[in-house]
Amino acid sequence: MNSHLLPTYARADVAFERGEGAWLFTAAGDRYLDFTSGVAVNVLGHAHPALVKALTEQAQKLWHVSNLYRIPGAERLAERLCELSFADFAFFCNSGTEALEGSIKMARKYQAVSGKPERFRIVTFEGAFHGRTLASLAATGNKKYLEGFGPPVEGFDQVPFNDLDAVKKAIGPNTGAILIEPVMGEGGVRVVPHTFLKALRELCDKHGLLLIFDEVQTGIGRTGDLFAYQRTGVEPDIMALAKALGGGFPIGAFLATAEAAKGMTAGTHGSTFGGNPLGMAVAHAVLDVVTADGFLDTVKQNALRLKQRLAEVKDRHPSIIAEVRSEGLLIGLRMVPPASEMVDELRAEKMLAPAAGDNVVRLLPPLIIGEEEISEAVARIDRACARLAQNHARPAKAGAA
Repeated sequence: MNSHLLPTYARADVAFERGEGAWLFTAAGDRYLDFTSGVAVNVLGHAHPALVKALTEQAQKLWHVSNLYRIPGAERLAERLCELSFADFAFFCNSGTEALEGSIKMARKYQAVSGKPERFRIVTFEGAFHGRTLASLAATGNKKYLEGFGPPVEGFDQVPFNDLDAVKKAIGPNTGAILIEPVMGEGGVRVVPHTFLKALRELCDKHGLLLIFDEVQTGIGRTGDLFAYQRTGVEPDIMALAKALGGGFPIGAFLATAEAAKGMTAGTHGSTFGGNPLGMAVAHAVLDVVTADGFLDTVKQNALRLKQRLAEVKDRHPSIIAEVRSEGLLIGLRMVPPASEMVDELRAEKMLAPAAGDNVVRLLPPLIIGEEEISEAVARIDRACARLAQNHARPAKAGAA
C-alpha cells in the first residue's frame, strides 16, 4: 500500500482500532496481547478509566495556554514529582529526546555559571540510547544512527559499558557530567550494576561533575519502583523522564536538584507545548494510579512471577533463549537465533513485543497485567520458541551450499 508517511519506520503490516487493558484489537476483531505498550509508554494499558476521565474532563475546559502564563496543573505535577524523588525542580516538555536535550543543556549551564564554561563534555556509554535529535544522537554515539547527518555534535566521550577505568581515563579538564541509563532498554535490557553507579556518583562528587540518569524508559514504575534510581542507593543530580509519565499522552520532563538547576534562569530554555493543561491532567491521573497503596508491590510480584515462568521457558528451549534479563517489568530475552525471528513468531501468536540491541526481544507489558495475561504471554512465547526450534532443527535442503 502506498503511503505519504516518510518511510523512516519498518512498520509491521498490522493496524489497531481500539485497545482495552493489555489487549489491542484490529478492525477485523483480531485480539493481540500487547507486551510492547507503545515501547514502555502505555503504563496503565489502553483506555484506562482514570486516564480517559482525566483527558475528557480537561478537554472540555482548557487545552493550551503557553508558558507565558502560570499553569497550575504543571506547578502541582512538578511539586508531586519532586516530593516523590530527589529533585527540587522539574521542567516539562513533550518527549524523551527533549528531556535529554534539556538535561544536557542544564549540565553545561551549571558548569558555566560555576565559572567553568570549558567543562561542557559529557561521558556516555556504548550501547546506550538517548534519542534522535542531533545532540542526543551524539550522546548515543551509534554510528548507524549518526551516518549522513554531518559531523556529530561535539562534547560527548563514549566509554565501554561497566568499565570504571575507562570512565576515569575519559574524565579531563573539559568534562562536566556523566550520563547513563540505570537500565539500558534499547541496548538490550542491560542492568547497570549498582556498585558501578555508586562509583560514578563518587567520581562526580570528587571531580565536581553532575550525574545524569536517563530514566525515559525506566521511570514511573517500570522497574517496580517509581524510579529505577531508587533501587540503586544512588541519587543523580538530573533525571530525564518521558514515556510512562503520560501513559500514552506525549509528555517529557527533566528533574534536578536546586544546585544543578542554578543556571536555568528565565530565557535559558523553553517549550511551546511543554506542561500544557491537557497533558498535565493525564500525568496527574497516571501518578494517582501508580502511587496508590499496593500498586507497585503488585508490579513487583507480577514481575517476579513472569521472570520465573520465563526461566522455565528458557530451560525448555535452550537453543532459542540464551538468557532472561529483567528489572521489574522491563524484561529482555536474549535470543540464540535472530531476535527479529522471535518478534515475527510472537506476532503470529498475536502477541506484540519489540526487539532491542544485543539480539534481545523486550517484554514491556503494561503494569496492570495480572496472572491471566502472564499465563497467556508465557504460553504464546513457549509456542513461538517451539516453532523456532523446529525451524532451526530442519536439515538443509539437498544441494544447498
